[in-house]
Amino acid sequence: MSKNIELFSKRTKEEKIDWLISNYFDGNTDAKQLLKSYWNSDEKLQKIHDEFVENTVSNFYLPLGVAPNFLINNREYTIPMVIEESSVIAAAAKAAKYWRSRGGFKTSILGQEKIGQVHFMFSGDPKKLCDFFNLIENQFYKDTSEITRNMSARGGGINSIELVDKTAELDHYFQLSACFNTMDSMGANFINSCLEQFAKTLVREASASELMKEEKPLEIVMSILSNYVPNCVVKAEVRCAINDLETEEGLSKRQFAEKFVRAVEIACVEPYRAVTHNKGIMNGVDAVILATGNDFRAVEAGIHAYASRTGQYRSLSTAFIDGDDFCFELKIPLAIGTVGGLTNLHPLVKWSMELLRNPNATELMEIVVVAGLAQNFGALRSLVTSGIQKGHMKMHLLNILNQLKANDKEKESAKEYFKKTPVTFSSVAKFLKNA
Repeated sequence: MSKNIELFSKRTKEEKIDWLISNYFDGNTDAKQLLKSYWNSDEKLQKIHDEFVENTVSNFYLPLGVAPNFLINNREYTIPMVIEESSVIAAAAKAAKYWRSRGGFKTSILGQEKIGQVHFMFSGDPKKLCDFFNLIENQFYKDTSEITRNMSARGGGINSIELVDKTAELDHYFQLSACFNTMDSMGANFINSCLEQFAKTLVREASASELMKEEKPLEIVMSILSNYVPNCVVKAEVRCAINDLETEEGLSKRQFAEKFVRAVEIACVEPYRAVTHNKGIMNGVDAVILATGNDFRAVEAGIHAYASRTGQYRSLSTAFIDGDDFCFELKIPLAIGTVGGLTNLHPLVKWSMELLRNPNATELMEIVVVAGLAQNFGALRSLVTSGIQKGHMKMHLLNILNQLKANDKEKESAKEYFKKTPVTFSSVAKFLKNA
């Protein structure tokens, strides 16, 4: 039977599933039942999930956990985290408790500007184009006044519009580059609506301009926001006297601080290490981004671009010794929101926001960067002392036991046995065999 199908999106959910089972699962009713077993029994709630995306056939669950004991700018937080990787939430909670007694995390917003661009081609005189832009610049603001009215009332809007000559990189390529403040919304739809109006204004005014009448028409290629937001940056830091650190597995307090700093310095100069180092940061960042209904793909893309801004991929965090103090910092760009998108639709996103006391966008930026710094501290602390596997595999033990179909009694015995024994898949399998 052909697997090509017309008007798939017009079919009911049941019809879509039946087609999938018939064409890809040889009619296996177990495969169909598996999809249905993840449907929500509350039909209204399931309908909300069905309408998030097209061609929904089921729900894909990830664990929602919480990491307590965070002290951020002297305020208590329990942070919601959505992630499937063992040990992430435990490490974040452990780091939170560690720094809670040492003053907690301090944060600051270093900027809130987001960027969008109208990309266009123009083969005429660049000087005339520049003069033309200067003549019509105010028209861009006038033509978008209806779009920006509500945003401006909240204190946001269009900060600036600039003509950028990119012909040195690509023949005839220019941009209208605009900076925006979208307040508590991520702002993608707002920015893109403004940019598309900019493009219409540019073409209309060029066709009517005496200055441009002898020039070839400009060609709009596309109008789109950028997920690279180097001017929308948040910083988190921890600091304490070296004497207030814990003594770590054969290391003095100062030796631990120095070794920790060296580990971060390595990630600053070695891209192979930097990628894994930053992945650990993103374990914390992405988990909170998901829990609060924000776009983790956009956040990932922007942050990794930021890590490469010097021309080499480097650590996002920095560590240093300042006299007798140990200091650890993280700066990342974050374009996120607390209104719009899923924040008012997904019940668990709303729950997560309430857990965080309904933060505004800047407060959520601060919470997210702290989760990243806490995760990074936990990973590096393990790496420079006992090694990453000791703690990670202990947390992974339950997953291994479930893969090996251990019963509850075997799980309890295994947890006790592996308190003092290294965890590997083979060692767990051997334990169960001999139990």
